[in-house]
Amino acid sequence: MSTHLPGTPVRCEMSKWGDRPHWQFTGIHLGSDEHGEWLGVPTGTRHHRPGHEFHSRVDTVTLVPPGGWYAATFHAPGIWCDVYVDITTPGVWHDDVLRMVDLDLDVVRLADPLPPPETLPWDSLPAGAGETFVDDEDEFAEHQVAFAYPADVIGAARASSDEVHAAVRAGVAPYDGTPRRWLAELTRLTTS
Repeated sequence: MSTHLPGTPVRCEMSKWGDRPHWQFTGIHLGSDEHGEWLGVPTGTRHHRPGHEFHSRVDTVTLVPPGGWYAATFHAPGIWCDVYVDITTPGVWHDDVLRMVDLDLDVVRLADPLPPPETLPWDSLPAGAGETFVDDEDEFAEHQVAFAYPADVIGAARASSDEVHAAVRAGVAPYDGTPRRWLAELTRLTTS
């Protein structure tokens, strides 16, 4: 757990296995609850990795559970998903930097309704509006071999993916209305 006060900037550094650079961005520490630490990422925040970058189109909040093998991001309305969970190694805090290793698998719940087709990241949808699915199974299989994931990491990633997928589909906390409180806190901190 971090010891940051609400409103403290936090640098998030994701890597791929083998210390390969991946997504980086700066968020705002919002606080913690029984689920873990909550970070806010305001609309317009720059996210970058080697060869690609984008700016957030909506406010998001990310939950980093203590010891959990995932980071769950909840999006305000306006894009193609409302929940996007990266399966990762447990988050590790180094002062104002949060680090974790992205393990490819993602649990995604599509928005309902969906935005116009030209704004979607796929040529054909992997699921229908409001449905939940696991993305990047092929990437996970390839990287197990290419990056030599240890057996315990493969097992932990698979178990986390299965558990998170079931929880998102069932709508249990924090995949219920819990993130609304934190989205409101992000709004309060960025408009005050």
